[in-house]
Amino acid sequence: MGKVETIKKEKGILGTLTSTKAKYIIGTVLLSGIGIALPRIFHILAGSTAGSTFLPMHIAVLIAALTFGVISSTAVAGISIIFSYLLTGMPTVARLPYMLIELVIYAVLLGLFNKKFNSYISLIATIVLGRIIYSGVLFALINWIGLPTYGISVIESIKVGIPGIIIQLLCVPVIAKVMNERLNLKNE
Repeated sequence: MGKVETIKKEKGILGTLTSTKAKYIIGTVLLSGIGIALPRIFHILAGSTAGSTFLPMHIAVLIAALTFGVISSTAVAGISIIFSYLLTGMPTVARLPYMLIELVIYAVLLGLFNKKFNSYISLIATIVLGRIIYSGVLFALINWIGLPTYGISVIESIKVGIPGIIIQLLCVPVIAKVMNERLNLKNE
């Protein structure tokens, strides 16, 4: 009887760990951790401007969108930014709401586009449309609501962030594909 109980408990634990819901939760938590750690690594290796150049926080959010969808990627965006600020002081408190808005826009767009198109088309559409929407949101926040600009310029961030955009286009779809295959997921 004890052996049967042990087998039931093991199958219960294994069943839980292999369930899709558990994969989504664990994946979201792990990608949130990557969203916190990756910017630190880039800043240590490449200096204080590495974040705006290589866009490391975007990587975890975009992978989450392609692998787990809108809810997960939005959670990764929020968790990464808030905990990164609390643990490292970056982004600065002045920049935090703007980055949160930017990453949530990318999370939602990519999660939605990926349901209709392949990951490369979805990512390109997100990069282009996301920046257009972000520009509109910034315009509204700054001009209509009166939030300070803090020198934020979408055009300048695109110019500076070209290496990061290239990294995203080269790496994110490949990583997401491998994750989807290994986790046996269908981004729904």
